[in-house]
Amino acid sequence: MKRIGVTGHRSIPEEAHAHVREGIRSALCGLEGSLEALSSLAVGADQIFAGLALAHGAELTAVIPSADYEHDFEDAADLTRYRTLRARAVREVRLDFPHATDEAYYAAGAYIADHCDRLLAVWDGRPARGRGGTGDIVTYARTLGRPVTVIWRDGVTRG
Repeated sequence: MKRIGVTGHRSIPEEAHAHVREGIRSALCGLEGSLEALSSLAVGADQIFAGLALAHGAELTAVIPSADYEHDFEDAADLTRYRTLRARAVREVRLDFPHATDEAYYAAGAYIADHCDRLLAVWDGRPARGRGGTGDIVTYARTLGRPVTVIWRDGVTRG
């Protein structure tokens, strides 16, 4: 079974959405055989990836950073999507952090990088805004020698 993980921005500008979805879809379609998709199911890239991976027939592994992770979902629709995707996961990995902190997020991203064969990064190429951000996880994955596929629309910047 091939394992593909995701790291990415929570906030994706509208003008990049179609490009990001197509990039993820293309990466998934290029894989043959059974597939495990690893995601923390955060708003943005994680949820987009998880939905597309499930549609592609992958088994979803939800990597939950903390006991209170659901409190990070401020929007009711985002929380509903999280719960729906989590319910569809075949496996769940719960990290032993009581609270959703930068350390918990870094640990979740590192877990995904440690356990995947390839990492998809929905990333604008800029440094992380906080420990455990996309840039940190890309750097970590690359130090492991993990192949990283960056998906982002040229010329688009995050706010």
